[in-house]
Amino acid sequence: MSILCGCCPLLECVYCLGCARWAYKRCLYTAGHDSQDWGLATPHEFEPVPRFCRYILSVYEEDIRNPVWEPSEGYGINPDWLLLKKTYEDTQGRAPAYVLYLDHDHKDVVVAIRGLNLAKESDYAVLLDNKLGERKFDGGYVHNGLLKAAGWVLDEECEVLRELVVKYPSYTLTFAGHSLGSGVATMLALLVVRRPDRLGNIERKRVRCFAIAPARCMSLNLAVRYADVINSVVLQDDFLPRTATPLEDIFKSLFCLPCLLCIRCMKDTCVPEQKMLKDPRRLYAPGRMYHIVERKPCRLGRFPPVVKTAVPVDGRFEHIVLSCNATSDHAIIWIEREAQRALNLMLEKEKRMEIPEKQRMERQESLAREHNLEYRAALRRAVTLDVPHADSIESEYGTFDKTQDDETEEEEEETESITSKVGESSSASSSVRQSYKRRRNRGVSWDELIESLFERDESGNLTFQKSDLLR
Repeated sequence: MSILCGCCPLLECVYCLGCARWAYKRCLYTAGHDSQDWGLATPHEFEPVPRFCRYILSVYEEDIRNPVWEPSEGYGINPDWLLLKKTYEDTQGRAPAYVLYLDHDHKDVVVAIRGLNLAKESDYAVLLDNKLGERKFDGGYVHNGLLKAAGWVLDEECEVLRELVVKYPSYTLTFAGHSLGSGVATMLALLVVRRPDRLGNIERKRVRCFAIAPARCMSLNLAVRYADVINSVVLQDDFLPRTATPLEDIFKSLFCLPCLLCIRCMKDTCVPEQKMLKDPRRLYAPGRMYHIVERKPCRLGRFPPVVKTAVPVDGRFEHIVLSCNATSDHAIIWIEREAQRALNLMLEKEKRMEIPEKQRMERQESLAREHNLEYRAALRRAVTLDVPHADSIESEYGTFDKTQDDETEEEEEETESITSKVGESSSASSSVRQSYKRRRNRGVSWDELIESLFERDESGNLTFQKSDLLR
């Protein structure tokens, strides 16, 4: 009895210290920490985001020709190109409401899916239909309920999508969704890429997915391997991409929120991140990440939004930010507004630089090469961190058993990408710093970077290579 009396206060002290440590870390942690080492997004790659946000918002309208909730910029939809709209009555609760839009202006076939409807029990049923490690897919794990909803949508619209893909071979096929719809859109992209024969053997490069305020719906190896197809957009402090606790547990624990916070606290305190990465059943936000940052720590008001992007492996929005904006940043209206502001600022900056059209096209090609290299680096990083199944699945970007020739060729491509950026930039020093940061993350030394960018003149001083400056 005396032992128990002595142990209980000790356990209480340990628990209180753990909670105090967790609260201290959470209070100091801000959303900027998630993407502080990421690169800046370009207008070319970020341009579709606000447009797809408006397409998703249009799903909420009963009559697109007589809109009620139209944003100031409009939905940007031609009602004559809206091929179909499925409501909850049409889906019978098997999937959220969605529309199929044929965008001739941007040569795109778009499936836009709305977010969670708090008044529909069927949406909760989709979220709750999952258990940890229940559903395997392509060497990883996915959310069972979201995959079933995506399978139903694909079965329903397979014939229509196949006809459109075959009829318009130069058009892309894009799945876009918000919140719950982002998970369904992500699973749709996985199904189409995995079974292209269902849509007339569509090429992987023609399939895209934009997950706005995404749910954590796939294991880490899948999130990295499909980063060339799936793009996730997160606004500042959004809680959903950071909620590592399974969604079904959250909704089941709403009546005992202190219990949920207690479990979350103990996990964050006692379980190291390396151990979490090695759990193959743990779900993550999918694909390439775009983080819109508009607020700074200890500052009031909103600042001009900045968009950062990367394909992270570790540090993929693992910590919840204690912020009064954690729920408002999840709203599709705010995301559309801030994404449009960020895009306008990017376009204005590009216009001030007066970049010639030829160099702009070369920059787009260089950006594609950089993304390719970044995907490869993320895949190698996953193997380095012993992410389950990361080294056993072949990817479009090759396997992890590279030969020395392949590595040499990759480094040559990387050098070309970096030197072309130096030639295009008006500030060579900032480009060198950005290039070095990317190379340092891939394990390349500073000396190698210096040799690739500079040459020594007769006096022994370092100067930019003439060939690079003339590009």
